[in-house]
Parts: sequence; structure tokens; C-alpha cells
Amino acid sequence: MRTDPLKNAPQRKLLCCALAGCLLLGAAPAFAQSTGATIRGQVTTDSTPAAQAQITATNTATGLSRSVQSTASGGYSLAGLPPGTYRVDVNAGGKTSTQNITVQVGQTATVNLGVGGVSETAQGGAATTLDAVQVTAQAPIETKTSEIATYITPQQIQALPQGTRNFLAFADTVPGMAFEQNPSNGSTKLRGGVQSANNVNVYIDGVGQKNYVTQGGITGQDASRGNPFPQLAIGEYKVITSNYKAEYDQISSAAVTAVTKSGTNEFKGSFFWDYTNQDWREPRESEKNGVGKTRSGEKQYGASFGGPIIQDKAHFFVTYEGKEYNAPQDLKPGEGRLPGDLPQAWRDQLGATATPFKEDLYFGKLDWSINDENLVELTYKRREESEIGNVGGQSARSYGTDTGVEEDRYDLRWQYSSANWLNDAHLTYEKAFWTKAPINFGNGRVLTDGSGDDGKQIYRIGGGEGGLQDKGQKGWSFQNDTTFFGWEGHTIKFGVKYKQVDLDTTEQQPYNPQFYYDIHQGGDVPYFVRFGSPAVGTGGGAVTSKNKQFGLYIQDDWEVTDRLTLNLGLRWDYEKTPSYLDYTTAPDVLASLATVDTNAGAAPGQTYAQTLARGGIDINRYISTGNNRKAFKDAIQPRVGFSFDLTGDERHVVFGGIGRSYDRNLFDYVQLERSKASFPTRRFKINSPGHACAVGNDCLDWNPQLLDRDYLTSLVNATEAGREVWMFDNALKTPYSDQISLGIRNSFNLGGLDWNSSTTLQHTRYKDGLLISRGNRYGDGGAYAPNGSPWPAPGLPGLGSLIVATNGFESKSTALLLSLDKPYTAESPWNFNVAYTLTDAKQNIHEKDPVYGWYFQGGGWYDGAWTPRHRLVVSGFTDLPWGMSVSGKLTLASKIKRWDIDGTAAFGGYERPHSWEPDGSLGFKQFDMSLTKTWDTGTDLKLKVRADILNAFNWTNWGGYGINWDTNVVSSWDQFQTRTFKLSFGLDW
Repeated sequence: MRTDPLKNAPQRKLLCCALAGCLLLGAAPAFAQSTGATIRGQVTTDSTPAAQAQITATNTATGLSRSVQSTASGGYSLAGLPPGTYRVDVNAGGKTSTQNITVQVGQTATVNLGVGGVSETAQGGAATTLDAVQVTAQAPIETKTSEIATYITPQQIQALPQGTRNFLAFADTVPGMAFEQNPSNGSTKLRGGVQSANNVNVYIDGVGQKNYVTQGGITGQDASRGNPFPQLAIGEYKVITSNYKAEYDQISSAAVTAVTKSGTNEFKGSFFWDYTNQDWREPRESEKNGVGKTRSGEKQYGASFGGPIIQDKAHFFVTYEGKEYNAPQDLKPGEGRLPGDLPQAWRDQLGATATPFKEDLYFGKLDWSINDENLVELTYKRREESEIGNVGGQSARSYGTDTGVEEDRYDLRWQYSSANWLNDAHLTYEKAFWTKAPINFGNGRVLTDGSGDDGKQIYRIGGGEGGLQDKGQKGWSFQNDTTFFGWEGHTIKFGVKYKQVDLDTTEQQPYNPQFYYDIHQGGDVPYFVRFGSPAVGTGGGAVTSKNKQFGLYIQDDWEVTDRLTLNLGLRWDYEKTPSYLDYTTAPDVLASLATVDTNAGAAPGQTYAQTLARGGIDINRYISTGNNRKAFKDAIQPRVGFSFDLTGDERHVVFGGIGRSYDRNLFDYVQLERSKASFPTRRFKINSPGHACAVGNDCLDWNPQLLDRDYLTSLVNATEAGREVWMFDNALKTPYSDQISLGIRNSFNLGGLDWNSSTTLQHTRYKDGLLISRGNRYGDGGAYAPNGSPWPAPGLPGLGSLIVATNGFESKSTALLLSLDKPYTAESPWNFNVAYTLTDAKQNIHEKDPVYGWYFQGGGWYDGAWTPRHRLVVSGFTDLPWGMSVSGKLTLASKIKRWDIDGTAAFGGYERPHSWEPDGSLGFKQFDMSLTKTWDTGTDLKLKVRADILNAFNWTNWGGYGINWDTNVVSSWDQFQTRTFKLSFGLDW
């Protein structure tokens, strides 16, 4: 029986007592500051602090109203405001003033208010004399924060060019961020720093969208070209690349916090449709030389509508977006081979093809302001996708897979406010699943160079290896966040989250047998086979884990003086994964480990467990008895930051922070220990020409009957030979990052225009990332053959390959983040933004998104971490006469060092680096632009036509590519977007 994780250590008792005490401070529930904005400052009357002044903020679009009284020193804080424009009314001693102020998502805006002819300032802006006078809305920036944060405004979302309509694409304009689109399958991901997309978390209306099972960071984003949320429903968002406060959980790189649109007191709607096809793009490299373009097309369309149910009280908002793609794919041999080198069966499936994709996104929102203290919201999101994938490059269309995404998410939110308290309580239900199945069921055929069991693969046809997969998460969560601002100079936030979620995976992979053929032997007889075979009575590849998650935090934003602010936070998270904790290592595996290793050579009688020990693997760390594993309980996360106003007017603010943040281990990997045992992968050598082996154990004599799946299955029913064995560390930890930064923000006037800049030095150290590697060892404990080849050593006696998983991946990076922004205003209707990142990064293995660390298992630090050293994004937009506007975005990045296997005799099969680009200059370069014409009909209806040109200069950018080490020539590649014209039509009313 496991002990309560809260009763194990004295420090945990103290932490829980402190947090529990905070939670009991008030009877009122709480409000999270993730999306709610705060307006705070001082109220004065005739230059004297105004005590007990009444300050009321009213949303000019919805009528939502909040009121507070100033303290004895004149201080006030209006927190939990949905982003938007507010009329702020002040009544002090019978005197009044009014100002309009625009606040952004999660922003804390300092606005000093005055009555009686006193100057009033907003975040370093120009002073305005107010005495019952209404002025134009101001949009102050947030300077007094330790967060490295950047806002993505509604104007940027609407104006900047883009091809995907994924709202996260605009985060690319933030230093340290990269929005990536895979050139081969079109899938999109957002990365923060040098970490993978898995380490990002996105919070929409304060609720995390974390993908617990598969990759991508966000539910549904694993290898998908779909969008996580309808862009029409996103109002604005903030990107925090480091120093986030204690309220943010399940994250180790960047946090994105977004707020959805709401209905207003006016009925409003919009419609859009955009389109492009093969005639509106330049040919890719494979389509040149008279080959012609592959037929392709992209359509995106959608509509939104919202308005009042009861004026100033209740509103609704609904939206739908659809996406239909028919994407071109190149089919070509790899490893420097030409089509004529391939046997006819493979050659017939070369050329070009296209793959379809369809997505439907729905979102609805109801809000009800019961009174000035209570607001209730109900939201619903639905996502549906279908796609033909795993086609292109060295995979023929016949080898493809049919993938799908289905997601439902409901959120009921209650928000309460009083004089000193705010409350935000969420009750959420989510159900998100990702599925995959082969297009064809039958044998897969893989043509290789014959250099190893899997070999270096040249081309793949037949039934694909994607297998049958059904993976996802479903369950309920409750989170409650409190803000207390009745203590002079302090804003105290504390919260709790409990989540009970079922994590489900069904993985029968590879379902289709995969036969490997040697091109040097003519590709007639296979030399190796790999397939999945269900183990009797053990689940057939299905794993379910009823996970429980629990989190507590407390945060104090302390204004020590009018210049110095300290941000002091502490967080603790805990997750229980029963499928990992309760797993018992199978008896046949234990018996195999105790078997004498016949390959021990000079050490006769040595068991395979002793062989592993000579190779640095203490297998006892991986043998589970079903009760010797404990959930990780040490996820204590201090987060400390500061900001100091050098000049007292918030125009020059030094800021910095240090903190720790824990993420999580993806269930898709943690469950492999069980699913691979219940639907084990079998691997057999085939005694065939050029690939002789001693028949028995994991070697079969060639027989045409092997091509029959039922016959194959019958061969292995009486033996465990060829079975892959996956073993996980019993003391598996949760990955985390330590972050430290120091920077300065500046607001200045240049040429009569307001500009904002930021310079930050940031260091991040990521540790305890999950690393899965081959455990096979030769008799001397070595992972490599005597000739230095990294191909597999002998596996477990009587079984097959051994694969072990532990917390072995690390990365470290130091980055210089520079930004310059001229905001768009009604008086100066143009924007200009520069984001530059200089990165020095290292990681201890070579893979871009490290999970399977097959090579260089000895470790060491390697430069680059698949991140460009230099990255520059310049963007902007401006209004033009005659209802026109234009925007542009330039992205430049230096080359990335890539690692590939060099199979030449001179290099012995090891990995080594190379960097190569078509013109030998930059690693990535693209300029996009758009031109929009809007017709105002004189009514509420506006018509809009927009033209986007993506990669306007048709610069050649290549993604993944293969290299022929014998000739040192790039032999295959995935090409990013060529110049593409896209036309859009829209209506707003």
C-alpha cells in the first residue's frame, strides 16, 4: 500500500500547511490571473492621496462592471478584468473623473487616477488633465513584471500574413519562439527555446490544453496540420518565454495564455473564405524539368456570430472554421539512389501524389453577469480531423496511414469579486483522441542497403507500419484560484487544481508485417521481418491508466516601493500514473536475464544481466515487482522575480528572475512497457542470400509461407523469440527546467512616436528528460560491434531486443533576446516589430525531439540542439488610403547543424554533423506579405478582399534531407513552401 504523498517529508508538510492556510483565509472562492487583466495605481485629490475613493471599471462592449475602494494611501487594484476597453470612473470627495483604458490578456497596467484637475498618467504615457472629461482609450504596456512576456494583439492576428490560420503562428514574432511547419506532412508545432513542442503549454481562458498522451504539447497536435482552436474565436494572447509565475503548471519552456472572444451588446458577425491551388504556386524542385505540378489545393473558410441575450447582462458567441487541403507529396528513393536503381515493383510507385486533409472546428460561449460580483461563463469546443499521412519521401502512397482527431472540451466558469477578493473556479471536462490505421492491410516491403536489420532505408511500399493506434485522454478537472489584494502593497494569489483523467492507448504496432529487402540482392527475397503479434490474455496492446493530478501554489506580487516590485512564488505538483506504478516485469524476462550469455566470449558463465552490468546498465533498476515504484513527489518549484523602475516613470525598468518548473512524462512513452508486452514486436532474421544466419532462436529459414501473416503468427505462438522487451527505470522522475534571466525594458519617444524595447539575457537548463535507448550489449558490455558499427548487439537470450528508458536527456541554452516594437494606435495606424534571438545551446544527444537515443549512449555535450544560432523576425502592418492595408513578415535563421549516420567504410557507421543549404548562405529565409482592401458600404456590412503572398521571393528552404557520404552530396530533401498566392474574401457586420 502506497503512502500519502503529502505525509512523507517534513518540508512537504510545511508546504501543504502554508498553502492550506492561505486557502482558508477567506470564504470566497478565487480568480486566476492567467487571462484576467489588472488595473492598479494611485488615486489623488488635489495632489493628496484619496482614501475611500470609489473606482468603477465598465467594459464598453459588454457592460461588465467592477468596483473597488482605494486604501488609506490612495492605492487601488481592479483585478480579474476580461481584456478589452474599460471606462474607468473615479469619485473622490464629490469630485469625479473618467478615463477609457484598454487592457490586454493577463496584463497588470499601472494607471494613476486623479480628480480635481490633477494630472493622470497611464504606464508612462503622456499626462492628461481629467475632470469629468472622457478621453480616447489608452493601451499601456506592462513593464513592472519579472516575466519575459510579449503580447500578440488582435491587430497582429488580423493583419499579419499567414498560411495556416493557426493562431499560434503569430508567436513566431516573439524572441525565443519558433512556429514550425513540417515540409513533408504539413504538421505544425510551437517551440520555446531549444526544447521540443512537448514542453509548451497553452492556456485558453485560464485552462491548460496540455496533451498528456502524445506529442505536440497541445491536444490533437501530434503530427497534425490542423489547428488547435478556431482563430476567429481568439481575442488575443500573451507569450511568456521564461519567469512565469507560480500559477503556471505542466510546463518547462514557453507558456501561451489566450482569451476567447465574447458576445457584446451589439450583434456582430464575420465570414471568411480563402483559397489557393497548384496554379498559384511555384513548382517544387521535384516538379521542375518538365515533370509538371502535382494537383493540389487549399481551402479555409469560417464564420462567427455573437451578440446580446440581455443587454449588459448576458451574451453569446459562436464560430466555425473548416480547412480542406490536398497537399502535394514527392515520392523518391533515398540514400542517393536513382529511380533506375530500384527493382520494378518499387519503381512503379515513384513520382508524385497528393494527400487529403479535412478539419472542422467549432466553438461556443455563453456569459452571464448575474450582478457586479458574479459572472458565469460556459464554453464548448469541438475538433474533428481526418487525413491521409505517412506519404512522401521514401514512403509510397500505398504505405500511408489514415489518421484522425476528435476532441470535445467543456468549461464552466464562475467568477466572483468583492472589495478585496477575486474568485475564478473552473469545472472542466475534456475528451481528446488521436487515431491511426494503415490505408492497406497486408505486408509492408522496405528496400534497404542491407547494412543492418533495418538497414538504411531506400523506399517503402505495401501495408504501412503505422499500425492500429487509438490514443487520448478524457476526464474531469476542478481548479480554483484566489486573488487577495486587501494587504497594502501585496497582491496574494493562491490556488489548487485537482484532475482525474483516464489516459488510454491502444497500440498494435507494427500491425502489418514489415519485410526488409536488400537492394544489392535484387530485392526478391527478404532478409529480415518485423511484425506485431498479440500476446494471449494480456490486453492486445491496450493500456488504460486512471491518473490523478494535484497542484498547489501561492504567489505574492509585492510592491516594496513605488519602484521595486518582487514576485515571490512557490508551486508543488503531483501526478499518480497507476499503469506505470503497478507494472510487474514478466517472468520470461527475468529468466532471460538470468540465462548464460553465449556471446560473453572471454567470460564464460556470465549471465546476460552481468553483461548489461559491464555495459553500465544496472538492470535491477528496471525490474518492477508491482510495488517498488513510487510516484514522483519532489516537484517543488520556487519562482522568484523582481522589477525595478530606474526613473520612477516606468520608462526604464530592470527585471529578472530565477525559478524551476516541472513538466511531465508523456504517457505514450510510459505505457510502452505494457503495450509492447501485450502486443510485442517480433524481429526475425531470415536465412537468405547475402544474409546467412544460424537457423533457430531469432533466425528463420526462408520459406515463401513467411509472407502469410497467419503462418508467421503460428511460428511465434510457441516461443518468445524475437520479442522486443521494454523496461523503464523504477525511479522515473518528472522532467524540469531551471531558468534565470536579467533584462531591461524601455519605453521612449522617437520622432513623436512611442516605442518599446526589451533586452534580456536568459539561461535555461533542462534536466531529467525521458531518454529511450537500446539496451543490447555485446559480451564485453559494449554497445557497438568490434568494428565500431552502432548496429544492435545481441538481445536478450531467447527473446529479442532490449530497450530501456530512464531520465537521461539534458539540454542547456543561453539566449540573448532583443525586441523592438512600435505599437499600432488610432493616431498612428501602423506597427513595426523586430524580434532577434542569439542562442548558444547544447544537448547530450543528437535527435531534434529526443526520445529514442539510439546512438552515442555514452553522452557528452553536442552543439546546436537543432536550434539556429541566429534568428530574426521582422514584421509590421499599416493602414493605407482608400480602405487598404498592407503587412509583411521577414524570417531569417542561420543554418542548423544536423547529424546523420555515415555508413562509409572510412567512418564506420557513426553519426557526424553536416550543414548544407541550396545557396550556401542562410538556413532559413522567407518573406510573406499581404494586401487588403475593405469596402465600407455605409451600413453595418463591410466587404474585404485580401491577397497573401507566402515566400514572396521564392527562396529555397529545405527541411529534412539525406546525404550521400560517399559523394558528400545531398540526395533527398523535404522542401518548404515555394512562392504561393492565396486569395481571401470576407464579410464583417
